[in-house]
Amino acid sequence: MLKLVKGMRLVAATHNAGKAREIEALLDGHYAVVTAGSLNLPEPDETETTFAGNALLKARHAADRSGEVALADDSGLSVAALGGAPGIFSARWAGPDKDFAHAMRRVEERLEETGSDDRRAWFTSALAVAWPDGPAVVVEGRVDGTLTFPPRGERGFGYDPIFVADGHGETFGEMDPALKDSISHRARAFAKLRAALMEG
Repeated sequence: MLKLVKGMRLVAATHNAGKAREIEALLDGHYAVVTAGSLNLPEPDETETTFAGNALLKARHAADRSGEVALADDSGLSVAALGGAPGIFSARWAGPDKDFAHAMRRVEERLEETGSDDRRAWFTSALAVAWPDGPAVVVEGRVDGTLTFPPRGERGFGYDPIFVADGHGETFGEMDPALKDSISHRARAFAKLRAALMEG
């Protein structure tokens, strides 16, 4: 039976420092996490059409190149009034410089163009764990909420400053990181991953 053994080293298939920090926090220090970026592994082209497909692609790529078990996250913001966009293209909306202030303005502009006052949105996180040249497991988590403009808060990363989770008043950019880590899309995906693969 596949298990992630406490203390083992995991390659987090990301070059995003904010995402790497969240992954480490969610793993509770039970694993030695190194990033694909720190190992100088190239980033693969994300050619799949779903979060789960891209997460699996990234985990496989990192596992096969590092020879170690790899964990990848593919996540993004979907906006109801934009037909689910930016979705899997969330990072690409920030451009080559990963300018999320630009990406958040783009979301706001696109919403204004629709003329809709529907501000419903959701974050999705797909997590994949892959063994080198071996099996893989993929799980998915989602958190629903609404968008708010202008952006608020310096915490978090990506689209966090414009997203207010249902039942909360602060944006993910304002929220205490420990609280965000307990309710986020990534936390929900991790809960499923923990149940499937982790000891204790």
